[in-house]
Amino acid sequence: MNERILIVDDDPVQRRLLEAVVEKSGFETACAENGEQALAILQENPSTHFDLIILDLVMPNLDGMGVLQALQKTDIKAPIIVQTAHAGIDTAVNAMRAGAFDFVIKPVAPERLQVAMRNALKVNALEDEITRIRSKRDGNLSFKSIISSSDTMGRVINLGQRAAKSHIPILIEGESGVGKELIAKAIQHASDRSSKPFVTVNCGAIPDNLVESILFGHEKGAFTGANDKHIGKFVEANGGTLFLDEVGELPLDTQVKLLRALQEGEIDPVGAAKPVKVDFRLISATNKDLIQLVKDGKFREDLYYRLNVFPIRVPPLRDRKDDIPALTRNFLARFAAEEGRKNLTHVTPEALSLLQSYDWPGNIRQLENTVFRAVVLCDSNQLTVDEFPQIASQVSAFSASIVKARSPNPSELAYVEQTEPQSAPSMPASPASQPEAGGHETILTRPIDPTAPDPRHAAPSPAPSAQQQDPWGFLRLLDEQGNIRPLAELEAEIIKRALEHHDYRMSDVARRLAIGRSTLYRKLKEYGLDQADDNAAAS
Repeated sequence: MNERILIVDDDPVQRRLLEAVVEKSGFETACAENGEQALAILQENPSTHFDLIILDLVMPNLDGMGVLQALQKTDIKAPIIVQTAHAGIDTAVNAMRAGAFDFVIKPVAPERLQVAMRNALKVNALEDEITRIRSKRDGNLSFKSIISSSDTMGRVINLGQRAAKSHIPILIEGESGVGKELIAKAIQHASDRSSKPFVTVNCGAIPDNLVESILFGHEKGAFTGANDKHIGKFVEANGGTLFLDEVGELPLDTQVKLLRALQEGEIDPVGAAKPVKVDFRLISATNKDLIQLVKDGKFREDLYYRLNVFPIRVPPLRDRKDDIPALTRNFLARFAAEEGRKNLTHVTPEALSLLQSYDWPGNIRQLENTVFRAVVLCDSNQLTVDEFPQIASQVSAFSASIVKARSPNPSELAYVEQTEPQSAPSMPASPASQPEAGGHETILTRPIDPTAPDPRHAAPSPAPSAQQQDPWGFLRLLDEQGNIRPLAELEAEIIKRALEHHDYRMSDVARRLAIGRSTLYRKLKEYGLDQADDNAAAS
């Protein structure tokens, strides 16, 4: 999901101009025609999140300064760019003191507004990341620290917030890398044990012969090498929360002791003469199917039902792809700061589309490492498709969209493949349509077998199907005379193909084209595609 920007201006012409500039920059927009309407949009629906506000200072009734003062009394933290036709140093200073991030003069040049928007979003992302890092350092990660706007993660967060209000055992299920520990820490932070210890144990990383000692502790001299007393993780977590990650890896004999600790609230350290009372909240996590482990005799059934009192399943990243842009920008802000790349602030819409097209078997952890690598390798001030070659090679729509044509020779020629059905033989390729030497980019090229009949003189053949003529979704850049086709014609064809590809689901079409829905509907009408939309809906 792209950043959402609220435009507040009483001039309808100015609103439309701003909306065009903002949407052209790849952001989603919403508009308010006065200060009262802006506050209503921001306050009446708190779930509607805006990443930036562009605010006109001079408006009737409630002006921009009044909106700024009202927002200071709320929890809304979106940066604000103020604009006015009445330039003056006093006006700028007052607006900044009232909480504005930047100040522009009407009519603002598109380039100046784009710079202001990117700077505001960059600083806001950095501030959010600094807050997250500090919270992680202090062990205070909350549900607000979870970057997500998807409905599936919204349900997970809602379940976590409910579970935090009790001391009920929680089992967090999900694939590796989806953020199970982050959910566990957020539950701890929202509970009445937030000021108490949060102790993490990776059960899969402990040797079998040490599991019991590490979890339950041991007395001095309890076994060979036990030169000192060890209190164990349960005692460390006394009064707080014990997080057992990969609980399905626990040996069966250790599972018996864990079950007793849950039932009786006491543990038996190795070599101890009597049990030790412990008060802890248990949160377990696994990436395995515990029910199958129970059937296979590798996990105790009674312990499973003890742990599975309140299950929470965290969805994989492929089921919440709307979160990928926000996660990517967050990782970019963090790694750019860590690597000293202050000028690296942006991810192109094409790169985000590529990342959203991939299924991410390693989930958020894989995305995080991928962005880190891209930041290290990037030589410009933005991440593009070129910084993600491994991902592009695994996404069919990006793996071979443009092919470098080699210099033609007598035995191997390149021709531009037609993408529309033809009822007559193809015209001979004109010089304008031939690929130039030196590696210039052309649309899909391929060698011609010298032993095969010349396709330019072949007999007419039946028109191929859409899949046969264009299996990769390429567009033909040249017309029948070898001239570049008009930009509007190409744009109309792209939109038409996107509509067909996504079965006329406007939200998916707008997201994949990286434009707002209002812009999409305007272009449908402009290119006469709204009739096709109506016909598709009717069918």
